[in-house]
Amino acid sequence: MTHGIVSAPQPEAVEAGADALGKGGNAVDAAIACGLVQTAVDPQMCGIAGFGCMHLFLPGSGEHLLLDFQGRAPGGVRPDMWEDLIVKEAEDGFGFILKDYVNDVGYGAITTPMTLRAFDIALKRFGTMKMADLLEPAIHYAENGMIVRPHVNYFWNSDEGGGKAPHSMRLTENAAARKVYVKEDGNLHGLGEIVRNPDMAETYRRIARDGVDDFYSGAIAREIIADMESNGGLITAQDLESIEIDDMEPLWGEYRGLRISTNRPPGGGVMVIEMLNILENFDLQAMGHNSPDYIATVSEAMKIATVDKDVHVGDPRFVDVPLDRLTSKEYARECAARIKSGEKAHVPRYNPGGAESKDTTHVSTADEHGNCVALTHTLGMPSGVVTDGLGFMYNGAMAVFDPRPGRTGSLAPGKARFSAMCPSILFRGDEPFFVVGAPGATFITMGVLQAILNAVDFGMNAQEAVMAPRFSTTSDTIDISNRITRATQAELERRGYAVRRSPLSYHFAGVHALRKTDAGWDGGADPGRDGMAMSV
Repeated sequence: MTHGIVSAPQPEAVEAGADALGKGGNAVDAAIACGLVQTAVDPQMCGIAGFGCMHLFLPGSGEHLLLDFQGRAPGGVRPDMWEDLIVKEAEDGFGFILKDYVNDVGYGAITTPMTLRAFDIALKRFGTMKMADLLEPAIHYAENGMIVRPHVNYFWNSDEGGGKAPHSMRLTENAAARKVYVKEDGNLHGLGEIVRNPDMAETYRRIARDGVDDFYSGAIAREIIADMESNGGLITAQDLESIEIDDMEPLWGEYRGLRISTNRPPGGGVMVIEMLNILENFDLQAMGHNSPDYIATVSEAMKIATVDKDVHVGDPRFVDVPLDRLTSKEYARECAARIKSGEKAHVPRYNPGGAESKDTTHVSTADEHGNCVALTHTLGMPSGVVTDGLGFMYNGAMAVFDPRPGRTGSLAPGKARFSAMCPSILFRGDEPFFVVGAPGATFITMGVLQAILNAVDFGMNAQEAVMAPRFSTTSDTIDISNRITRATQAELERRGYAVRRSPLSYHFAGVHALRKTDAGWDGGADPGRDGMAMSV
């Protein structure tokens, strides 16, 4: 590595990030270049009308912070507006299914579009390149076409089940979306086919020419609001104009002598630290990787953290989150003692249904100056809404709010819902050791946890750490990927666990990581997301 390294789920985006590094850009420039191309080549996983969190470690300038750009509920919402529409809660606790999908698909699903503003602020404060220049590769792919990769094809044609809207509905219900994603014969574009989005290309050219403010208070904003007003959308001009990106101090923890830096609520970093604190009380290496003892022990830590998240973790502007207790070593020892006694945690659900979607993306970058960036951004669950002439799809994050008033995740104007996004950096002393993050809804924290355990407890390199078979336990069922052995499954079932096998070999988040050793950086990209790691 001469200039830096990039890892992300989309090869086109990785190349754009590497190109920015090759031109003398820093890790922030590379992350934004990568992120913008992601919006063009993976437009249901992320977009300029999405939200996310960016973790920045910039030792040269003495900066270490997170830019928190969670989508917020529009100003016109009411806590009880959907109370009578509840069908059930998603099994993993990440969202509710309502009648007619009013919180999931369509104009009522959209929270404030944050991503473009966050990218602009990050570049102006910490980057060295201009937004207009970094938009050029994204414009190219929107104009000339994105290739439908295996993961894109899988998403478009899969059904989450459990009552969630089918993914194809997010591409076909809205006329402007149909224009992009549906062919003349009525079918979605297939694997290997090229999808062109000239409206997105033109919108990006307008932003490059007129600036990001045009999206939030100028001509593009007026088109957005006109569309919302014509179709019963909740987003108003005031919602767009009042968008702010928050600086967030890292949430710190420690695991086996390493320092962990991650995000604060409403993000999922608190869950990662809580689980690591609990697991520090066990000799995981002696158990053996993905053995029945290992999976049972880690699953119990996952369940405990999930219950605590459901009860306590939300937007700290609206909810008093007991961070000190949830991240304390003493509380972790209490939880570990319960696991050692044989107690099985129970994860309560309101009329359990299907699992939440995995509609997010991530990029990890590092440069020759020691800067590191972990950026996770998303549409949440894509709303399926495209404003005619603009090309990009809006987020659908309203689906995760609790429609029952008086709860940690209940609706309120300006409130952010919990997100499992947890872009994290582990330090050995003052030097970064492991930069990691993932897409995958509630699977995110579980995937990031296992990548950390793989690197720290089992000495895996970055690629091994993100490729090793994963599992996730966010309910009373242990979900396992298809590469975990049948013998292990049988033993877990003998111990009284419900186990559900996925047909996918790579599942439960799409983890991407960088690892620093004495020999330099190595990168890992989850094969299930078609991505790659590339140094330049």
